[in-house]
Parts: sequence; C-alpha cells; structure tokens
Amino acid sequence: MKQPLDVPELAADRGFTLRPWRLSDLPLVHEASEDDYIPLITTVPSPFSEPAGVAFIERQWSRATTGAGYTFVIVASDDRPVGQVGLWLKNLDEGRASLGYWVVRSARGQGAAAAAVDAVSGWALRDLRVPRLELWVEPWNTASVRSAERAGFQREGLLRGWQVVGDERRDMFMYSRMNDEA
Repeated sequence: MKQPLDVPELAADRGFTLRPWRLSDLPLVHEASEDDYIPLITTVPSPFSEPAGVAFIERQWSRATTGAGYTFVIVASDDRPVGQVGLWLKNLDEGRASLGYWVVRSARGQGAAAAAVDAVSGWALRDLRVPRLELWVEPWNTASVRSAERAGFQREGLLRGWQVVGDERRDMFMYSRMNDEA
C-alpha cells in the first residue's frame, strides 16, 4: 500500500480556498447530485440520500488514505463549499497525474473552477514535482474548456471515444500542463 497523503489547505485566486472534505459538506454533495451531468462523470450519488452522501465523502477521504490522490473542496470567500477538484496519481510512476473538477450550478460563472485548477496545478508541479498534468474535457463543455485554458492548460488534441460518460463513449479534448510551465 502507498503512503497516506496529507491533503493540505491551499489558497486560490479570487478569494477561493481549497481544503479537505468534511461531513458538513453534505449539502454540497446533495446539490451536485441534482445536476444533470456531475453524477455521470463522478461518483457523486444520484439520487441523493444522507448515507450515500456520507459514503461519497468517505470515498474522498480514502483516496488520500490509500495514496490514490488528493481531493479538495472548493470554498468561496463567503465560506460556502461550491465544488470539488481532485489530483489523481494513478499514473505518477509514468511521470503524469490527472485532474478532475466540478462546480455546482449555483456557483458557476464566478471563476471557481479555473482558480481551483490553477492552485492545485501550481502546487502539484512546484511542490510535488509532477512532470506532467493532464485533464480531459468534452468538446461541448465550453465552460470547462475556458477553465482549463485559464489555468494554463494547453489543448493537445481530440481523443475519439475516450471515456464512457453515462452509458455512451464520448470524445474528449486532451489538455496538459508541464512542470517547466509552472
């Protein structure tokens, strides 16, 4: 088993902060569970129940415990949790890690995703010395495309049929950010 990871608190632009998950974040999981898309691409439970929400948060804790990755809650300047960003270390032995993120509908359009992705990316490249970061975005998801690009990621190409979303294979844009770009 890998060493357990210590999920730090990170400051991000626009007054956002990133911190580990807490059980008090159940309302965030509940709101995310009602989104049409977030449960399709994550393990956010839908439909929501309190036990399923607690299990989701416990899974986030287990990712650090098992060394699989770091998962953060995105918190707005008013202390309201608004989303999640994760740094996944599955391919770290090959010199790369990946990121995933989501923001609940009530908090979209405020720069939370871009600020969070930029903060986690800078930390991963600078402090953890990850050589290459990757993320994937569906071509139709222009808000996520903008967030990735604002966080310094460069589009490398289109991966056809790359990922199963819901019950169908979908194309994804591949984005990367390199350590020498931190």
